[in-house]
Amino acid sequence: MHEHKLTVPRTARYYTLGTPSERTRDLWVVCHGYGQLARYFLRHFAVLDDGATVVVAPEGLSRFYLDGFSGRVGATWMTKEDRLSEIEDQSAYLNLLLEELLLQLPSDVRVHVLGFSQGGATVCRWLATTQASCQHLMLWAASFPEDIAFESRETAFANMKVDVVYGTQDEFITPEKLQHQQEIMKRLGLTPQVHTFEGGHTIAPELLQKLKP
Repeated sequence: MHEHKLTVPRTARYYTLGTPSERTRDLWVVCHGYGQLARYFLRHFAVLDDGATVVVAPEGLSRFYLDGFSGRVGATWMTKEDRLSEIEDQSAYLNLLLEELLLQLPSDVRVHVLGFSQGGATVCRWLATTQASCQHLMLWAASFPEDIAFESRETAFANMKVDVVYGTQDEFITPEKLQHQQEIMKRLGLTPQVHTFEGGHTIAPELLQKLKP
């Protein structure tokens, strides 16, 4: 048996808040977590919609039923199956989306990238393999993936402001995981600002608004 691969066109879906214009000063690219859909995830970011900000929520390319064979649908960025191809597809998708958006925005727009949960690993892999101009990375209830080739990717995160945010009742966050993440970021030369809130595995809009540069 022989494995073969064929690159095919895909229809990728994304949602936006705000209208691109000469007044736009900030662009936020926000990537959802496992099992979420972009249109619902984007609702958490209404606090950023101030007339000078555009927020775009791309949706993972793979969708599935959350329970059985019908009902609610969620999306995922990748699984362990053929993962390297999926990582490449993600990066190509996000690069194309960012390029299209930047054509509609002022040249000095500030680019912020937020990854929530599984979306955090997605944006880290993307930024590590692209020349995308990003000034600010926010990892919300998320972790740096360990499969990044750190020695060759340090420059990708140089001079980038990094915020790490998580809820104190988040069942997926443990002291051991936090310590491990600090070690990973140290290898990349990053000194993130860490922020917490009272809550679980979710976005806290009030804190998000406070953290907006």
